[in-house]
Amino acid sequence: MATSRVPLAEITRYCDRLLHTRQFTDWEGAVNGLQAENRGVITRIAAAVDASLATARLAVAAKADLMIVHHGLFWRPGHPWTGARYEMMRLLLENNLAIYSSHLPLDAHPRFGNNVRLCAALGLKRLKPFFRTRGQFIGFRAATATPRAELAKRLARAVGGAPTLLPGGPSVCRRVGVVTGGAGSELKVAVEEGVDTFVTGEGPHWTFALAEELGVNVLYGGHYATETFGVKALAAHLSKKFGLPWKFLDHSSGL
Repeated sequence: MATSRVPLAEITRYCDRLLHTRQFTDWEGAVNGLQAENRGVITRIAAAVDASLATARLAVAAKADLMIVHHGLFWRPGHPWTGARYEMMRLLLENNLAIYSSHLPLDAHPRFGNNVRLCAALGLKRLKPFFRTRGQFIGFRAATATPRAELAKRLARAVGGAPTLLPGGPSVCRRVGVVTGGAGSELKVAVEEGVDTFVTGEGPHWTFALAEELGVNVLYGGHYATETFGVKALAAHLSKKFGLPWKFLDHSSGL
């Protein structure tokens, strides 16, 4: 069977439209969209939560020429080009590996996003926009009547490990908000939007006392684990649309 060859520019334009990339204001280092070009043709896609030297090496081993990531290359200063930074650039250039990154646009997407996919895994339905940050809603909330212990079990199944539970709220969760990643430090924002249970990836120590004071449950499923959903869904969709094989590169931080 002949290997499909799709122009990188075609995939990039499609992703930008699909994810509404240019409509989002994001953190300074996010740089949503194509972060590194290759020689212009894609034959195989890899997906990873983070763009790092380790995941780039995994992508090369998988013979991918495009890596889809949630956390891209530019969160910290990109110069000088020495040490690991040089190794990353050399690896990308020598192995014809392009990188496309989507941070808040992929969190917020109503079909392929981290938050909508985690909501589905938790059995939450009739979702409404939730958690406004940097001018846009990125999460979802739902009305339910799910025992707190059951919700914790569902989250454990979804992320492949027991979550950390801060049981400051009711034993039956009725207004659940979901924002993957590191949103625990914004617990007050979630409570101000009317939820009694907040599902996210991670948060600081002081949120334990704050959850008790605010009367809210918090479930931490892990920053990495809660943000595997979006890149998997997007890569699978691109694979189907463009006829390209894809692989998820699991390089967990455990955090």
